Amino acid sequence: MQITVHNLLAEEVGTVELDDAVFGVEVRPDILQRVVVWQLAKRRAGTHKVKTRAEIARTGAKIYKQKGTGRARHGSRRPNIFRGGGVAHGPTPRDHATDLTKKVRALGLRCALSSKAKDGKLVVIDELRLDEPKTKLLVGRLEKLGIGSALVVDGAAAERNIALASRNLPLIDLLPAEGANVYDILRRDVLVLTTAAVEQLEARLKPNGQRPAAAPIGDETSGSSTEGRGPAPISVPSDEVETGGGAVSVAPSVAGDLEPDNQAEAPR
Repeated sequence: MQITVHNLLAEEVGTVELDDAVFGVEVRPDILQRVVVWQLAKRRAGTHKVKTRAEIARTGAKIYKQKGTGRARHGSRRPNIFRGGGVAHGPTPRDHATDLTKKVRALGLRCALSSKAKDGKLVVIDELRLDEPKTKLLVGRLEKLGIGSALVVDGAAAERNIALASRNLPLIDLLPAEGANVYDILRRDVLVLTTAAVEQLEARLKPNGQRPAAAPIGDETSGSSTEGRGPAPISVPSDEVETGGGAVSVAPSVAGDLEPDNQAEAPR
């Protein structure tokens, strides 16, 4: 899939070939829904808390006598049926995160990218760079490109002037390539990628069979690989063995290799 590359002045500067394995897969709404639910559940703080009847700072004395009043039998003022009492079955602090496999997450991101490419909402620019950090200048450049609501994805890190100029725009989000995610892609109308971001996303999301092979660990031609080699032998000269008090002191691993020339007889 080929797409035109523009610059920030809305001028065509070339084309780029998009990998169909990343930008041309079948869009599956069920996968997108699963990934978005997983993202939103994972970002919840889970700090909600209410007080139960055991945590209310209120008297526990009996309200009135058991019989003779014609009213219902009650003891403490802490139950949930009274105003100011505790809450029954209320929320407690917990983790809302769920599990989602890496393959499903990667497929969801490929589906989100393919959805923008299929709808014509994908814009590729050569680089993101401004001479000065002015929001008005960036808004003018985006208007030339016909962009009002967009997620802008740069390479490793966004240029400083772009980051400063875009942080005051409520409908413009700026992320590095490693931070691209399904929720942020779908919540904005247009997806803007730099050529560096395209390369990084393709390298990250290509199926395992299409990724470049890893470099070998050892170089066989130079002899730097130590695979199959055993430990180097240890040689201990007999004249360098330290003695103490007339007795030969050697390591247990080499004791069998050292034989004294003249062995003294044991005293009777």
